[in-house]
Amino acid sequence: MSDTPPPTRVVIAGGGTAGWLAATALVRQLGPLVDVTLVESDEIGTVGVGESTIPTARSFHAFLGVDEAAFMSATQATFKLGIAFENWHDVGARYFHPFGTVGRSIPIADFQHFWLEARAQGFGRDYTDYSREARAAAAGRFARDANETLAYAYHLDATAYAKFLRAIAEPAGVHRVEGRIIRVERDGEGGDIAALHLERGERIAGDLFIDCTGFRALLIEGALDTGFEDWSHWLACDRALAVQTEAVREPVPYTRAIAHRAGWRWQIPLQTRVGNGLVYAGDHISDDEATATLLGAVEGRPLFDPRPLRFRAGVRRRAWNRNCVALGLAAGFIEPLESTSIHLVMIAVMRLIQSFPFRGGDTGALAARFNAQSAHEWAHIRDFIILHYAQTERADSPFWKRCADMPLPDSLKERIALFVESAGAWQGQDDLFRIDSWVSVMLGQGLVPRAHHQIVRMLSPQALQESLAGLDRQIDEAITPIPPHAAFLRRYCPAA
Repeated sequence: MSDTPPPTRVVIAGGGTAGWLAATALVRQLGPLVDVTLVESDEIGTVGVGESTIPTARSFHAFLGVDEAAFMSATQATFKLGIAFENWHDVGARYFHPFGTVGRSIPIADFQHFWLEARAQGFGRDYTDYSREARAAAAGRFARDANETLAYAYHLDATAYAKFLRAIAEPAGVHRVEGRIIRVERDGEGGDIAALHLERGERIAGDLFIDCTGFRALLIEGALDTGFEDWSHWLACDRALAVQTEAVREPVPYTRAIAHRAGWRWQIPLQTRVGNGLVYAGDHISDDEATATLLGAVEGRPLFDPRPLRFRAGVRRRAWNRNCVALGLAAGFIEPLESTSIHLVMIAVMRLIQSFPFRGGDTGALAARFNAQSAHEWAHIRDFIILHYAQTERADSPFWKRCADMPLPDSLKERIALFVESAGAWQGQDDLFRIDSWVSVMLGQGLVPRAHHQIVRMLSPQALQESLAGLDRQIDEAITPIPPHAAFLRRYCPAA
């Protein structure tokens, strides 16, 4: 007789992007060690009108063995080099948060110190002009090459993405069950989840349950009463509208995030259509006004009526509770201002696979470590999003006055104080956003350091000016041969 233990039964409640990402990764990486069942109902729809990602999506796709061109064809995807922020620091102001690095640093001093010294001496371009990605985005250019000239991510259709992942996962062994969950059964002794009961009478038993039921959070909250940490006192937007429109121009290789008097709106260019949305605070603008604002701003014919979404910013007190792990909207919600929603699912799935609770034995330490890392990630992203709202000169509406006056988390106050005092910024071991990202947004939101590292004065003004001019030429030489984004997209992904 074989001593090989039976596979761990994993039951994923809910499909969508989160559910099918988890299913695909588990079956691709753990294979015969797991028996994966995904339960979803065709009656429960998803918003799924467009998503914007960050470069970590590429690493996760490599982890799964996803063919990029096939993925892009299936999901109407386009390439993305960063995010353009409009009207955030003030009405009419604009800045760009690029992927990749900005300028050149040395071990003692990051690039912003050299840039600030140059500005103090009266020369140099804007900070993000020393980014290849920002310059390529401004020129509407993109290409991927063996030298990894540009750091990039994707714009994609979320509904199509879930279908693409399903087409990988099911042939690899994931068992999909159609049905609506009506009851979550718990073990009478230990209190763990034992099974899901479906409307048609099926009972789906498992060892590990993954909650991908969206805002309903049927398992992590409905059954286990995990608790929720509310962040709406920092992130006041609690509603969104989403709509797709026909494309009226070639897709640009970046996302637009455009602030309005009670929130912001997104514009995500796909291959043949555009994903649009309006995020807003319901106590500062009515639903009818929000709808009119969105429809008055979009380009192209809407393909359906705007779809409403209500939410509350915050996170579950534990992402892993007993034998249940929450992913996606079931784990929490931070508005998609910096395109972190899919990343949070991907990184959680990666951590789950690394510390997978195979059958038998205590998993308390695994869950504690998972929860600590998850809490840090969510708080780090939360602070980065709050920064966009709190550091503003806008005073044209009660919403923006409230944002400018709100108390900040101590962790964010510490970052802001260091930057204002000394132009300092840092990236911790488990932090998502790099120093370049913090500096791009801090400068873009109008923060002005009072001082910077004086080691940069060891360069003569002439040497510093020549160094920046040489960097400028190198960037120009790198991006000049790059074709227009749409032209490259058509060659690389013929369906475009």
